[in-house]
Amino acid sequence: MSNFTNFDLENRTFLFAKAVRSYCKEVTANIANIQDIKQVTRSSGSVAANYIEANESLSKADFLFRIKICRKEAKETKLWLNLIDIHDKPFLDETKNKLVDEAQQLTLIFNAIIKKSS
Repeated sequence: MSNFTNFDLENRTFLFAKAVRSYCKEVTANIANIQDIKQVTRSSGSVAANYIEANESLSKADFLFRIKICRKEAKETKLWLNLIDIHDKPFLDETKNKLVDEAQQLTLIFNAIIKKSS
């Protein structure tokens, strides 16, 4: 997994979505995990996609709307990561914790952008 201290937020959100996908490939596929993996894949990708859309926004209102979606999706990604059952693969704990931390850091970054832009 790559280091998330990248200051290019578009690239950082892209790398986050890729890291989530790599993590999901290692998780045991059971009935609950399959559904959670689908959700976390969507929400992590949505963070990156909506950040790209925010950068291409046509107005300040559109920019703020997209950034708020990024924040919402980052928070949702954190939830899904925590719901995925990895008890049979404890070696994935460190990876999960890094991903959860990155989701939290992205949430805080989007909060700061919203406050500065409002």
